[in-house]
Amino acid sequence: MPSPMVRVVSSRTVKPPPRPRERIELTSWDVSMLSTNYIQKGLLFAPPADPTLLVVDHLAAALTDVLAEYYPVAGRFFTDKHRDDRGDVVGCSVSIDCNGQGVEIIHAVADGVAIADAIPPDADVPPVVRSFFPLDDAVNYDGHDAPLFVAQITDLTDGVFVGFAYNHALSDGTAFWDFLNAWAEIARSRFLAPAERPRLTRAPLFERWSPDGGVAAPIVLPCADVSEIVERLSPPPLRERMLHFSTESLAALKERARQELLAAGDTAGAAAVTRFQALTSLLWRSITRARGLAPDQETVCRAAVNNRGRLRPALPAEYFGNTIYAIGTEAVRAPELLERGHGWAAGAVGRAVAAHTDAAIRARVAAWMAKPMVYTLTWFDPYGTMMGSSPRFDMYGCDFGWGKAVAARSGKANKFDGKTSLYPGREGDGSMDAELTLTPEHMATLEQDEEFWAAVSPDAPAPVGKA
Repeated sequence: MPSPMVRVVSSRTVKPPPRPRERIELTSWDVSMLSTNYIQKGLLFAPPADPTLLVVDHLAAALTDVLAEYYPVAGRFFTDKHRDDRGDVVGCSVSIDCNGQGVEIIHAVADGVAIADAIPPDADVPPVVRSFFPLDDAVNYDGHDAPLFVAQITDLTDGVFVGFAYNHALSDGTAFWDFLNAWAEIARSRFLAPAERPRLTRAPLFERWSPDGGVAAPIVLPCADVSEIVERLSPPPLRERMLHFSTESLAALKERARQELLAAGDTAGAAAVTRFQALTSLLWRSITRARGLAPDQETVCRAAVNNRGRLRPALPAEYFGNTIYAIGTEAVRAPELLERGHGWAAGAVGRAVAAHTDAAIRARVAAWMAKPMVYTLTWFDPYGTMMGSSPRFDMYGCDFGWGKAVAARSGKANKFDGKTSLYPGREGDGSMDAELTLTPEHMATLEQDEEFWAAVSPDAPAPVGKA
């Protein structure tokens, strides 16, 4: 529910140009997401320098154009019931009905809220930020009736927040940010004469992946109605911090891990260690320490990994759909994780990533096909950690025509104790931001962790003024 400070001014449906109706089957990766929340990500901008630019109209016009290429985004889900010879329902499959049903753009105003209120330095993410996102409690199954994509443009006193709600059963974050960047590319081009407007840099690929390389068959879930396996759970109270890690801080974390691995005789691990592994190690160990787990309690670090380049043959980068898995380290008892050190934990993350091969991916697909399921909050491990999103996503490339975003933020969706989402740092050069979610008691303990905060970089002042 929107904050009292945020009021909706208008709403409109945006549709793509007419085209032949089409059905696109969801894969096992897509169907698995039907019970999770929509992706909620957003970008905070300074106001346009041109006071005559009508932001909502500008974005809506560009959205119409990009939907001509990304037409499944404007569709709805459709469920087919599969029956046996007696006519009894034995399962259901879900597809995207691409019939131009449309997406939604909402225009809202946050009375008295400034950029500084939305992104205060060295503080929790303010609750008002959640009100900048639509479809707050929607799960992906709701895409049967609800739009698969909704954008909320919220006017602040000195800025504009563009919040996105995007159905995660439609695609993963890689394809989601490709879609947003395509929208931004078209929005920028609208300042050019029609004859000068370039075609999209990269068009999406909608052909479905299948394990045998043939035409993808419908994925049949063993239920009479998909709604039977959808859960709607509310997480406990959580605190969120957006933490910045400069290029220098990440380099120091990586070098520390490398030196510890060398000292332990793991030369291969030392040579392969990355900044991602080093930051993940820091978070895994620090969160585990803040939780004060029992001595015999095991913990695992998981991370969402893109399958595109790991499959053989590789999937094209333009593949539109979900193709991610959560990989996990070996389980280790909490005291041992802390005793073994930063380098060992970074190496454990590296081993988990390296083990995620074509064969491992196909084995997981086969296991899922033998026993289909959908992800829900009950699947997440209260003793482990989870790394989501990616600093490789081109979030700050989404310039809609009046300049680079001031900050990237997310809504309340898909969050739980121990979840961290990684973002690219605004200044680039390999810096990262980590959006950390913990229960209030665990966050309060983490705030006293000197080792952790020694690695966190001070927040850079937010750019102010018109773009």
